[in-house]
Amino acid sequence: MSQKLENQLNLALVTPESVREQTEDLNVGFDSQMRTWELIIKYNGNPDDLTASFKRIGTGIELEPLIAGYAILTVPEAYVEEACAHPQIEYVEKPKNFYYVQEGPSARACIAGVTARDPFLSGRGVLMAVIDSGITYQRREFRREDGTTRIRFFWDQTLRQESGLPGPPEGFQEGVEFTEDWINEALRAETEQERFELLPSIDVSGHGTAVAGIAAASRTDQYQGVAPGADLLIVKLGGNNGALAGYSKTTEILRAVTYCIRKGRELGEPIVINLSFGNTYGAHDGSSLLERFLDNAAEIGRTVICVGSGNEGNAAGHVAGTLTGRKSIDLTMAGFERSLSVQLWKQYSDAFRVSLRAPGGSTVSLMPERQDASGGGYTLRVENVKILVYFGEPTPYSAAQEIYLEFLPVREGEYLPEGIWRFILEPVKIVTGQYFFYLPSAVTRSRGTGFLEPTPEATLTIPSTAAKVVTVGAYDASFDAYADFSGRGYDVDAPLGTRVGLGSVKPDVVAPGVNVLAPDPFGGYGLYTGTSFSTPIVSGSAALLMEWGIVRGNDPYLYGEKIKAYLRGGAQLIRGENSYPNEKVGFGAACVLDSIPE
Repeated sequence: MSQKLENQLNLALVTPESVREQTEDLNVGFDSQMRTWELIIKYNGNPDDLTASFKRIGTGIELEPLIAGYAILTVPEAYVEEACAHPQIEYVEKPKNFYYVQEGPSARACIAGVTARDPFLSGRGVLMAVIDSGITYQRREFRREDGTTRIRFFWDQTLRQESGLPGPPEGFQEGVEFTEDWINEALRAETEQERFELLPSIDVSGHGTAVAGIAAASRTDQYQGVAPGADLLIVKLGGNNGALAGYSKTTEILRAVTYCIRKGRELGEPIVINLSFGNTYGAHDGSSLLERFLDNAAEIGRTVICVGSGNEGNAAGHVAGTLTGRKSIDLTMAGFERSLSVQLWKQYSDAFRVSLRAPGGSTVSLMPERQDASGGGYTLRVENVKILVYFGEPTPYSAAQEIYLEFLPVREGEYLPEGIWRFILEPVKIVTGQYFFYLPSAVTRSRGTGFLEPTPEATLTIPSTAAKVVTVGAYDASFDAYADFSGRGYDVDAPLGTRVGLGSVKPDVVAPGVNVLAPDPFGGYGLYTGTSFSTPIVSGSAALLMEWGIVRGNDPYLYGEKIKAYLRGGAQLIRGENSYPNEKVGFGAACVLDSIPE
């Protein structure tokens, strides 16, 4: 086991490919045709020196520098260990899948108070970046009054450069970048077929179209987004499968954020980046490379990054507590599960005995001493279920320890048996006693799979756990009440890695996230529910504040943490919440009108 490699990557590298392919997570980042791994690295020094060293190791190793000392490394599997051992490389992670989740702009967000009357803000002069499933670019909501597009650039990571199409953005190797002029040419096409040939990008799920519409749709007779005057920057993430719960990898998100930061500099405009997706894998303490990357990105230029808190609040995918004596935690395995991973995070200073009782009554102990000398984990077989067990170590960025389990049917192609699995925790040496269980995102599990007595707190999805992003939860504006699906922050004593101080509260604010009206990909409008759709309300609000401060000269430093402070300061109280900030709604409901200083 390499101390430079995250736990899940260490396990993936020692697990046979045939087994990895049966899991949801372990094979993400591996290209079975090219026999290469796509990895995320944090490095120091000159990237050219790294590239030169890789050329001496072997062929097929490619380094793609991003920002702030992060890069994507594509490396043949035979060279992974040698390449990652380079002294300039500090830490390495494999990609994760991230999910857009739909359960299904509101005047209640205090927006009309600054857009329909003085100071008549619209987001003009601000760049609104939507990183999502694409956009139905031809809709009237994304054009100016003269019919031309408001999209300055559109990078579709899923397309390939073919005859007649432009190439990828400068500095990147995948996808196709369409300029404003190119999009306008497509809009002038006489037929839909001609338009599609010029710009063959479709937002199949409609998730990105809805998000962009809520954030910044132009004013029409039927609709208006929060910041209708903002310029649009659109990235369609690679890997999106077109379903309502599409997914993309960490590496594609890193590329997209890097691209948006560079475009903001190129265009000379302050930028708001909207991220309406999340993942449950990790310690949830800001220590993953994606979280730390976003913290760095949020400090570059005049930037604000808004991230949804996720829809895991009522999904039964999390249990947390403090161990003082023997504790049993029950997990229901519903039908039609082909695999299921379980993470148990604890303080490394604590020692637990962990046992697992299968539905048929068989009980096994999870023993770190069974791992081989390389720390590659081991495999249990319990009642026709194969369980990969991995005991992780702390990393240079986190003091937490992970115990990772991957449940697989013994016979490939079958389903896991239904029933209740019981985790039994027994204290050996207790300092804090804290434990945190996480299951994969609800959209990847069968309905009914989950913990019998779940903990709704600490259900923020990653990367909304990053310190310097604006984390946005959801509330039901019709009832002026917290929406129970919205990911929550912490309500347990000193949880793993939680920052102490004024910056530790998450979510920062909430916005309407139940039955939000938004453009759909078919030319009409739909009602959408989830933090995916509360987030663009706050992103649009941030654009209005940046116009007031930066573009109009009232406050040239109104970006980053200052935007967060103003949004928190202007937040309104929500019915039923007696103390603020709290783990459900943070500082309250976002209100642009009250966020502008007098």
